Amino acid sequence: MDKKFKILLVDDESDFIEPIAFWLESKGYDVQMAVNGQQALQSIDEDIPDIVLLDINMPVMDGIETLRKIRAKHQTLPVIMITAAIEQISVLQDLNIAGFFPKSGSLTQLEQLLDPVLRLQAKMKPKP
Repeated sequence: MDKKFKILLVDDESDFIEPIAFWLESKGYDVQMAVNGQQALQSIDEDIPDIVLLDINMPVMDGIETLRKIRAKHQTLPVIMITAAIEQISVLQDLNIAGFFPKSGSLTQLEQLLDPVLRLQAKMKPKP
């Protein structure tokens, strides 16, 4: 992939978000971070990422409400949900998530989720 993909990583746990951001940057991705849904929506308004990795349980605005607000403006923006609570995923299927990453998952699993979504994004984006 030639293009440097923009990933918005949204999670309130710094011990989770910082190593993931470091790993993503080491893979060549341009990573933006937000610690809650409000920050995520502001970031998306300023610069739409290629994909959002969004935690479900956060203060201020949780991931489900954030996803609903993302979908109100950006129906096709890929969003991968992150959570430790797998039972919440069924609620999200109607909101067109691109995938689910468990907090206990490995970086290999995350890469396997990201790769096909970003390949599809690369094909769908108009050439500059």
